[in-house]
Amino acid sequence: MDGKTLVYQIAKVADDKRAENIVVLDMQGVSLIADYFLICHGNSEKQVQAIASELKEVAVNERIDVKRMEGFHEARWVLLDLGQVVVHVFHKQDREYYNLEKLWGDVPRLKVEKEHLQ
Repeated sequence: MDGKTLVYQIAKVADDKRAENIVVLDMQGVSLIADYFLICHGNSEKQVQAIASELKEVAVNERIDVKRMEGFHEARWVLLDLGQVVVHVFHKQDREYYNLEKLWGDVPRLKVEKEHLQ
């Protein structure tokens, strides 16, 4: 599965778990770590964990290698490394504090619209 297809699949899973403000950054040619960053947030620790758990479960079921998952127990900033896609699931307050979108402000964004989430 190519990175773009994967990131849209992951966006749908996050949306199904009520993740908010889903943003996809196209990191191709910018980062050696991944082709795409998906950033989203939940409004509580439990919601952050629910989003991250579902993302990991779907990845495993789809035979996508979960290289690493960090921050799950604290549930403030959970990072899932899926190879071509790195997912950042923040608690709302921490997302505002770290503001990755501003840090990577010059990186192109992919549109995540309703048709991608169906």
